[in-house]
Amino acid sequence: MSYVKDPSLAEQGRLNLEIAEKRMGALMELKGVLAKEQPFKGLTIGMALHVTKETGVLVRTLTAAGAKVAITGCNPLSTQDDIVAALADEDVMVWAYKGESTEDYYKFLGAVIDTNPHIIIDDGCDLVTAIHKNHAKLLPEMIGGAEETTTGIIRLRAMQKDGALKIPMIAVNDNKTKHLMDNYYGTGQSTFDGILRSTNLLFAGKTVVIVGYGSCGKGVALRAKGLGSNVIVTEVDPFAALQAVMDGHRVMKMDDACSVGDVFITVSGDLHVLRMEHMEKMKDGAVLANSGHFNHEIDIDALEKAAKRKRRVRHYLDEYLLKSGRVIYIAGEGRLVNLASAEGHPSEVMSLSFCGQALACKYLIDHHGKLAAGVHTLPPEIDTYISNLQLKAMGIEIDTLTQEQKRYLASWEEGT
Repeated sequence: MSYVKDPSLAEQGRLNLEIAEKRMGALMELKGVLAKEQPFKGLTIGMALHVTKETGVLVRTLTAAGAKVAITGCNPLSTQDDIVAALADEDVMVWAYKGESTEDYYKFLGAVIDTNPHIIIDDGCDLVTAIHKNHAKLLPEMIGGAEETTTGIIRLRAMQKDGALKIPMIAVNDNKTKHLMDNYYGTGQSTFDGILRSTNLLFAGKTVVIVGYGSCGKGVALRAKGLGSNVIVTEVDPFAALQAVMDGHRVMKMDDACSVGDVFITVSGDLHVLRMEHMEKMKDGAVLANSGHFNHEIDIDALEKAAKRKRRVRHYLDEYLLKSGRVIYIAGEGRLVNLASAEGHPSEVMSLSFCGQALACKYLIDHHGKLAAGVHTLPPEIDTYISNLQLKAMGIEIDTLTQEQKRYLASWEEGT
């Protein structure tokens, strides 16, 4: 029933899952709690996520809590084939391989949908969209779903605005333990992991242009600065641009930045933020990488048409020869570079994000029939619970308020 490209990789997959579990203490603690409660017994959870070792630990957590899990990838280049083989050996329904064709990508989404999931976990909103467009008859029986990333939340809110969203969806991306940890610390580190694996570039002394200064852009800028790079930020939002300036970065239009940058990293979530008009002005040997969810932040199609030659020169590094004689390098085919060229976020970061996913599924069950169709956020106490799980896993203890302090914070009468 599953699609496994290379079953012989299962043992390596199990070893990688074992390593991930050792680094995902918060999720392992939650797994123990959910295994006792069995909140997902008799339910099928359909997932479209990056099929990595960390996602494999989430799958094991959900199955330990009673769920049947059906999973496919949410990006053609983000799957780790050894993890697919290991999960299939554990009777998980899984369809994915690294380098999927567009046809297989949507066929595999359809295979997950064919399992008639009660709950869905999505990353980028493709699974949600496919169900609403092509399998609407399933919606009345669905409990709801959860969305992992900023791009997916943007799409969900657009669906809600248009009256198209017919089930409750939890914006897990908006958890502090996801948005501020995963997007900031995770994207910041893993983006450079991917670029370095593809290029082996020295970042010290380079000028790095970061397109977008949301949580992901801030994390990428922090790591670029830490590696000794000169950071330029391009933005369309005045407050985000102001934050970038206050953080010590140069801010300018892309029309000006394109001729001075050595490395360009897109984290905007928008379409064609790097266009041919920019690439034609770039230095010979400029490196372009994308850490936004979809592969259309860099206009690859225009580059393909304009280039005299394209060749693969290193691990997921493509060289484009322009008519001017200059070359431009694209890392990870313009897809999520941290997953196309590397292994994605570190396990410790994903532990927090996936605690949020597991608890979002439980929240949907606990509030079944009480949540209207639309986008919902989890209550802050769940973020607090996840933070406490992680602190416990790290062996860190913190203070608690005294009764006097609680009374003071709850009162309006005491002043100067």
